Amino acid sequence: MANPILGTLIHAVGGIAASTCYVPFQKVKKWSWDSYWIVQASFAWFIFPFLIGFLTVPNLMDVFKEATNEVLINATLLGSVYGFGGMCFGFAIRHIGYSLTYTISIGISAILGTIVPLIMHGTLVEKFNAPGGYIIFLGMFLALIGIIISGIAGYRKEKDLKNNNVNNAEPLTFNMKKGLILTLIAGVLSAVFGISLEVGAPVAEIANKYGAGNFEGNANLILSTGGAFITNFIWFTIVGLKNNTLKEVISVKNIGKKNYTLNLGMSILSGALWYGQFFFYGIGHVQMGNFKFASWVLHMSMLIFFSYIVGIVLKEWKQVTKRTYFTLVFALIILVISFIVIAYGSKLGTDLTTGH
Repeated sequence: MANPILGTLIHAVGGIAASTCYVPFQKVKKWSWDSYWIVQASFAWFIFPFLIGFLTVPNLMDVFKEATNEVLINATLLGSVYGFGGMCFGFAIRHIGYSLTYTISIGISAILGTIVPLIMHGTLVEKFNAPGGYIIFLGMFLALIGIIISGIAGYRKEKDLKNNNVNNAEPLTFNMKKGLILTLIAGVLSAVFGISLEVGAPVAEIANKYGAGNFEGNANLILSTGGAFITNFIWFTIVGLKNNTLKEVISVKNIGKKNYTLNLGMSILSGALWYGQFFFYGIGHVQMGNFKFASWVLHMSMLIFFSYIVGIVLKEWKQVTKRTYFTLVFALIILVISFIVIAYGSKLGTDLTTGH
């Protein structure tokens, strides 16, 4: 039986994994961004999804054989489109900073990734009118308000650091126009990943029939991440050959060296954390029961919430003004309230539907 409160908590674990997935990059030394990215992408979008998928989904290949070619192809293609979004996200950070990139792109993703699937299935009004539905939509609205205020806090933070001449307060290549365009593209394409998971949902249903249980989402996740991997692997292999940076990863001379081992380990850890967010997303999604549509905005909100918590722990907000800090705290409070409201609405709807 579904348990939306447990689902919300599991989404929180996914949010923690998502918010910390790029932290290991800070430990990578003497490697280009291209080298780090191709390694973490290989583990996040190919190795871990297939490995965990085979371990948790019984008769995985039979699941794919039973699924229609249309579902398999469309989910994979949408995943490959998302792959460009991941690249745009990385480049955007260089132009307008981490806070703005993260908040704007995730905010767009939260809206589109939730609303578009409902419109696709023609169930937007139905879900709103369902027991507990209006409460969930209220929680989703609060989550978006929290994300917007988080973005304001992030903008003020970067402005404060720049005014205080803190080192690395702004990227050397700061370009608001270019960064904003990349961020908007990243946000739209990030939502495409959520749509890809929705399109691949029939594969998860087949996996459940084979006994995957709470791990059913690991089946269609392979399709979405596989598409993303193909896009990134082709792009960064070409870039690595062009810039002569691919040798950082594949050169036999580098294997065994201290920096190589550390860089490889940190890149793999990044990939593991990125994959971890959707491993837990899949489990939490199942627990949301009839209100699975709220999973995406809940996941995105958790991601934003914990990314700012991580920033506080790492003392990234130490030298900002009180006004900026209180803006952040207010945003986080709004996000927490939204989590509670969504969980309550989902629980209320589940109880009324099942007669408990």
